Amino acid sequence: MEYREFGRTGMRVSALGFGGSEIRGSDVATVERLLASALDAGLNVIDTGECYGDSEELIGRAVGHRRSEYFLFTKCGHRSGLETPDWAPETIRASIDRSLKRLRTDYVDLMQLHSCSVEVLKEGSVIEELQKAKEAGKIRFLGYSGDNEAAKYAVELGVFDSLQTSVNVADQSAIDEVIPLAAARGMGVIAKRPVANVAWRYQEKPDVDYYVEYWRRLRELNFPFTERPLSEAVGVALRFTLSVPGVTTAIVGTQNPGRWQENARYVDEGPLPKEEFDAIREAWRRVAQPDWVGQT
Repeated sequence: MEYREFGRTGMRVSALGFGGSEIRGSDVATVERLLASALDAGLNVIDTGECYGDSEELIGRAVGHRRSEYFLFTKCGHRSGLETPDWAPETIRASIDRSLKRLRTDYVDLMQLHSCSVEVLKEGSVIEELQKAKEAGKIRFLGYSGDNEAAKYAVELGVFDSLQTSVNVADQSAIDEVIPLAAARGMGVIAKRPVANVAWRYQEKPDVDYYVEYWRRLRELNFPFTERPLSEAVGVALRFTLSVPGVTTAIVGTQNPGRWQENARYVDEGPLPKEEFDAIREAWRRVAQPDWVGQT
């Protein structure tokens, strides 16, 4: 497994991280098998969010006893499920404490504000709550998870140690607009949705709304690699994202332990060949529309 320096934090993270969104609703035994096999193979990043249903609780139950073997990232705020507004300071405070309890840990390595607006960032009280939690030892580093104008503003604030943003073959705006700024400031960069939800595999419009925008874009981009066998095409897409300068780790979610092993093999193949990477970038520059912004 390849490892990379996570910006200025001093953490050395696996290039492939585990995304906790897709395990919601799973049984503990399945999550134990999934995460145990990943940790045994060298993965050391687990990323989740307090609004991902029972994801945090499942992770805590499955691998809480192996806490020293991985860096634990989670998110607070967005659709918190608490009675107070998502971005009220008391909501952030309660969210952090609830996450620690669910994850069965005294601290998380990275707590990320989950897609709040520029206005919320400007107001500043949520950032103050994160800083208080850091001073109390509940979190080690502060991050922002989001896209577009808010992501750029968060980077320019200079208070965050990391940025999590959408970047993949069908979502390349951050490559030009945001990631270089984050890298220049010594921030770790987490790529979410790194294989574009494999949306090219659908012949017809997907039933899942979350996939539809990428499906539409990919039909217009018409990348030749999407005609390859599915496993090969996924490898190209993942390696493209990990070849983007400044990207530190790519978060992939799955409920299939075998899928994790397959993704790890793609990573081990190394960066995408320059000519193939450049061809994907050139297709984006030629085809992408002004409204093809980052998808949260």
